[in-house]
Amino acid sequence: MSTPSQAKPGLHPRNPHRFRYDFAALLKSYPELKVFLIETPRGDTSINFANAKAVKALNRALLAHFYKLKDWDIPEGYLCPPIPGRADYIHHLADILAETHQGIIPTGARVKALDIGTGASVIYPIIGHREYGWSFVASEFDPTAVKAAEDLLHNNPDLERRIEVRQQRFKTNIFKGVVQDHEVYDMTLCNPPFYSSAKAAQAANQRKNRNLKRPVGKTKRNFGGQDHELWFPGGERAFVENIIRESKDLGERCLWFSALISDQDHLPKLQHVLQEVGADTHLVREMAQGQKSSRLLVWSHQSASDRQQWVKRRWGKA
Repeated sequence: MSTPSQAKPGLHPRNPHRFRYDFAALLKSYPELKVFLIETPRGDTSINFANAKAVKALNRALLAHFYKLKDWDIPEGYLCPPIPGRADYIHHLADILAETHQGIIPTGARVKALDIGTGASVIYPIIGHREYGWSFVASEFDPTAVKAAEDLLHNNPDLERRIEVRQQRFKTNIFKGVVQDHEVYDMTLCNPPFYSSAKAAQAANQRKNRNLKRPVGKTKRNFGGQDHELWFPGGERAFVENIIRESKDLGERCLWFSALISDQDHLPKLQHVLQEVGADTHLVREMAQGQKSSRLLVWSHQSASDRQQWVKRRWGKA
């Protein structure tokens, strides 16, 4: 069993993945993981993280054990998200909602979120609903990912009742074409594509292969990822800037907007864009998973008093 001394540094205190993987417990929830287990040179049990099938099996085990998910699957080659970091985003968002709600996290289907670019895995809505009961609209451009996400939810009927997948038919749009007239959201979230081109994504994959001691010419990624999941013209900064500019038109119908920022050098430019569009408030929350650091950029177009009125209307008294 894992002990507190084995806690992973940087993860949110409510994140159930903050300790080393308990493979004995995971096997009880997903026995098929057994064929991928290896013994490390230190004598610990682990998996080969360079093996995409092993990574997917670990995700299935984590989702079955911690989130009671059945039949989780994604099409071959699509992004297989690292569960601990995705859970951290959700828990930090819950803290931000609590700060607007007298320190109490609002729970249940009355809290509605929009996940931008949910992918085939629908991972943020799954964790958000399982942990806090929130309801979600999950947008996605890729029709294959949309179909996979819908199939996944259909196999888990309790999720299907609280998570709706909508296809974004216009690649350059964020909210337009997805958010319906008069809909309101308590928050939006997004893990934007990081790279600025396919070439940049391929170069990063080659570096990762060398670190994992895989053949340098190998093109497949252990966590997968389609082109649109990995890169966007202008990269992460351009994608989030699009979210910020479009968010202005939705400012009265959404309490908090957010995006995951991997490169801290992007923050000054994005904060300048927030000033340009007149966002009333923005926050930056640092996050870390092992040696990897990232941060959440969160903003609102509503004043503090407007946010308090929103909370009373939507969630009632704390």
